Amino acid sequence: MTQCAMAPDEAGFRSLMARFATGVTVVTSVGSGGPAGMTANAVASLSLDPLLVMVGFELQSRTLVAVRQSGLFAVNVLASDQEDVSQVFAGKQPEAEKFAGCAYGERLGVPVIDGALAWLCCQVDAVHPGGDHVIVVGNVLDMGGNGGEPLLFYGGDYRRLDSTGGAARLRDVDQRARPGRIVR
Repeated sequence: MTQCAMAPDEAGFRSLMARFATGVTVVTSVGSGGPAGMTANAVASLSLDPLLVMVGFELQSRTLVAVRQSGLFAVNVLASDQEDVSQVFAGKQPEAEKFAGCAYGERLGVPVIDGALAWLCCQVDAVHPGGDHVIVVGNVLDMGGNGGEPLLFYGGDYRRLDSTGGAARLRDVDQRARPGRIVR
């Protein structure tokens, strides 16, 4: 077994964490300024009793402001054909611009993105400090899904499952360039 030890630093940490494959989500909420949303892969199930999920938010996130105002948020798990949605919500443009080109409905007062593979509407249960982020724990109030294949992120690139169930780079599939970071 080959092991390579290195001193912990930001660049090394990013490089190592890029080896952890994740799904891609857009977390949405509504605050005093209207709908807000961000692309995130720092999302995980936490508990079955009660049903809880956790989401990491940058301290400066506009979506975090909306979540704190409303006490509600939705986790929209993106389907393999929603890379464009991920890219829009990963940007820093005004929230109204993000939602202008994105079809969505509402569940419990929060935006749920049309075509999402799955979605969970949550009420904030707890907020915990996490360095330059906070970890928001949400109690799942409503959920649903459409089925299909997930959009994945691995090695700094979007991927989707190939026909054998393995992951294939999207650039290998459609020859488009990809951004290197999606967590906001």
